[in-house]
Amino acid sequence: MLILMKGHATREEIARVKDKIAALGYKAHEIPGSLRTAIGITGNRGKIDRDLFVTMGGVEDAFPVTKPYKLVGRDAKSDNTEIRVGERRIGGNELAIIAGPCSVESWDQLISTARIVKEAGAQFLRGGAFKPRSSPYTFQGMKEEALVLLREARAETGLKIVTEVKDTTTLSAVAEVADVLQIGARNMSNFSLLEAVGELRTPILLKRGIAATIEELLMAAEYIAARGNLNVILCERGIRTFEPATRNTLDLNAIPVIKKLSHLPIIVDPSHGIGMWEGVPAMALAALAAGADGLMIEVHPHPSEALSDGAQSLKPEKFKSLMERVRALATVVGRTVGEGAP
Repeated sequence: MLILMKGHATREEIARVKDKIAALGYKAHEIPGSLRTAIGITGNRGKIDRDLFVTMGGVEDAFPVTKPYKLVGRDAKSDNTEIRVGERRIGGNELAIIAGPCSVESWDQLISTARIVKEAGAQFLRGGAFKPRSSPYTFQGMKEEALVLLREARAETGLKIVTEVKDTTTLSAVAEVADVLQIGARNMSNFSLLEAVGELRTPILLKRGIAATIEELLMAAEYIAARGNLNVILCERGIRTFEPATRNTLDLNAIPVIKKLSHLPIIVDPSHGIGMWEGVPAMALAALAAGADGLMIEVHPHPSEALSDGAQSLKPEKFKSLMERVRALATVVGRTVGEGAP
């Protein structure tokens, strides 16, 4: 059930509704909106009598939620959610640009890339510290050493850090450094990890699984939201289909569909979506034209020497060129592109 509070409802009235939900043995989830607050109810196994709430002070209406994702759907919140990351926001009018190497390989590689993407206009630096790979024999990341380098790169450039957490064992260490915690495609259905990041209030970048439906992606986000963390950013990064010509099939259809179904922001990772650097700019621009709230682009100073995903990484000059085209397109689709970190 979802309870809609009146626009002028007081904090005391909201608290009384939440207390009543708790007294009934259910869990209350406060969902702030631009005009009013909604309160979602989870934990019930059957229907809840709406008359229990509609007569309470400050309550405008109460109704059942028919979608399985009760907190991240449009029923819960009609306006778009903007995720705050320090002074930055993801999901508003300004496009979020996340860029950097797939993996942190050295200080020189990381800081040179960070300076380049900042100059080009990125606000977030991506870089993997703990790398879940298909083969146990490939580069698994610099781990704790990489976290130290990411922290130093943020201090020098001001860029916000986006890095992947691969398990609950390393979560606390990664969470100490990351401004945004990335849940990779392989972990979209790692429910223990989803529940664990749900206990935090750090923004979560949730990537779509390699064979996940849109509803399964939203249900994964619901796992996080159900634990209290509504700071979820969805990421379309391509799904596995029968087509072998590209690494994945970038599902741009998902963008308008998710915009219709959910209030959460969605960004696109065209690097993983197509898997070859030549196609990244076209897919990035297509994603923005389809309504994406931002991009995650892999950039490496020397892609041929990269320890992971070099084939899909843009060289610095290619990324700068792409950002010029992104700015031009932003004006057409009614969005803006902020400058890099101060």
